[in-house]
Amino acid sequence: MHYRRFGRTDWQVSEIGYGMWGLAGWTGSEENEYNAALDRSVELGCNFFDTAWGYGAGESERTLGQLVKRYPEKRLYIATKIPPKNFKWPSKPEYPLEECFPASHIIEYTEKSLHNLGVETIDLQQFHVWEDDWAQHEEWQKAIEQLTRDGKVQHWGISVNRWEPDNVLNTLKTGLISSVQVIYNIFDQAPEDNLFPLCRELDVAVIARVPFDEGTLTGTMTKETTFPSNDWRATYFVPENLISSVEHADALRPLIPAGMTMPEMALRFIMSNPDVATTIPGMRKIRNVEANMGASDGNGLEAALLETLKGHRWDRVPTSWSQ
Repeated sequence: MHYRRFGRTDWQVSEIGYGMWGLAGWTGSEENEYNAALDRSVELGCNFFDTAWGYGAGESERTLGQLVKRYPEKRLYIATKIPPKNFKWPSKPEYPLEECFPASHIIEYTEKSLHNLGVETIDLQQFHVWEDDWAQHEEWQKAIEQLTRDGKVQHWGISVNRWEPDNVLNTLKTGLISSVQVIYNIFDQAPEDNLFPLCRELDVAVIARVPFDEGTLTGTMTKETTFPSNDWRATYFVPENLISSVEHADALRPLIPAGMTMPEMALRFIMSNPDVATTIPGMRKIRNVEANMGASDGNGLEAALLETLKGHRWDRVPTSWSQ
């Protein structure tokens, strides 16, 4: 496993982290199986774990807390997120800050996360949605300063709404935010335009989420793929999205280097960018952990292939199904 500096925190985090959304809210998650996968990730050097209260109303946080307790000798970094008070994902420009993150709510859900995780301090607490118009509101600023002062949170981050990588730029300039979590993959390259240069300037760490485009870039989906009604992906991969997603993925197949899989190419594309501190694929099975962790060997993609993949950028805008 290779490690990268996590911005101004100076943490050294595994360049392949662990996204824990899939452990709650996706079908096919079995507790014994995903706990074995988590253990294997630690054995292979993973030390950055991203969860949220919103992943199963604290279920995923409790799972992470148990993992940390199993490895008291390891330095495992805990990143979680505060849900918006109105429990609506994503936020919208017309939502006032008070509807999503009043100070009392920030404090209340940080306390809930501390309890679920079973820790006294959270390494990275993130806002699970965001609007850049909130940047100068003292409400959230004073709340996070208090929680930091009290030692309950070490650093703060923002998880940017899907396909809105610029909806955080002014907030980063406040100097209060240490990391930004953004969708970045072969298709979603827009963060390179404005967000990554600013993060580089301000020494803000970048967490690249959704490296496989919610599954499209695993290469296993077809135009006939369906999901159970209680699986989040059933509302995301509606026909208009599923069909175009599969077509975009199929166009990549001729480019996959010999001996490499599409998921490995997707991860190596992200890790070829030095602006990214870590990427957080979702993993529920040991075989996925071993395949993904195996991509961390210090070797990115060849320059010619990276240039070709730039042509597969797919700019999308938020819509009714893109929560």
